[in-house]
Amino acid sequence: MRSRGFEVVSEYKDKNINLPIRKTKYSAGYDIEAAEDVVIPAFKPGIKPTLIPTGLKAYCGKDEYYMLVNRSSGPKKGLVMANSIGIIDCDYYNNESNEGHFFFQYFNIKDTDIVIHKGDIIGQVIFQKYLITDFDNSDGVRSGGFGSTDAK
Repeated sequence: MRSRGFEVVSEYKDKNINLPIRKTKYSAGYDIEAAEDVVIPAFKPGIKPTLIPTGLKAYCGKDEYYMLVNRSSGPKKGLVMANSIGIIDCDYYNNESNEGHFFFQYFNIKDTDIVIHKGDIIGQVIFQKYLITDFDNSDGVRSGGFGSTDAK
């Protein structure tokens, strides 16, 4: 039985997407590559973060989630995640809106545009367990993809 891992989303099946790996035996994070070339414009007030597609979805246990985190070299290169870290719940996998495709959101704090090329490592995924409080009665069901945890 599978417990956690990565798959390529349907839209990117024929685009030579590499499944993430850990680079060393004791690495916490799986390195994630960009699925296509993306230009991240230099920051200006009011600019929206740039979404970088990964071509991936991830599955994990019902008491787990995964975090999207920046690489330690990211800020030095001018890349700052718009949401600091991304938390993705287990029920995001295979959702009806986007199949669970996860993206990284970045701002570019440099004065010039940054070009991300397909295959560049853009961040990491770390899988984690979580705990719930006594008397938790959550019973909402995810009804969409990106930003859809406002389930009724």
